[in-house]
Amino acid sequence: MHRNKKTVEAYTDGACLGNPGPGGWAVLLRYGPYERELVGSEPETTNNRMELRAAIEALRALKEPCQVRLHTDSAYLHRAFASGWLADWQARGWRTGDGKPVKNRDLWQELLEAMRPHEVIWIKVPAHAGDPDNERVDRLAREAAMRLVQSQQPERR
Repeated sequence: MHRNKKTVEAYTDGACLGNPGPGGWAVLLRYGPYERELVGSEPETTNNRMELRAAIEALRALKEPCQVRLHTDSAYLHRAFASGWLADWQARGWRTGDGKPVKNRDLWQELLEAMRPHEVIWIKVPAHAGDPDNERVDRLAREAAMRLVQSQQPERR
């Protein structure tokens, strides 16, 4: 535990109805006994973009530099840090190993900026494996996507 920074637990998840399609993201922030939920949606997106958006919004919501234990079930998001993908992409001018442009570069750059004041510890959690906080953000993200779809349906009389 870092002595000068609060330790915040952040659970994040993204969902997409179709890929691409309407998507939702959700965050659960926990500091001691305090909890805060954040949710949002986008009309045409991908699951990976919603996973990234959830992590960005979790970090942006913090009002001061914190140690953040960021829990995600996204292999894409976790591996970018744990396997060094992100550092490699940057070193290659935002290109993948086979020379193609990195997908979602805009959000990766937003994430790096959101991380700047914080000490982030990335924690991979298995999806749909009974972790109550992961299940909670999964449900919230899916509900956000569904609300978006329902709001776009024509009204029936």
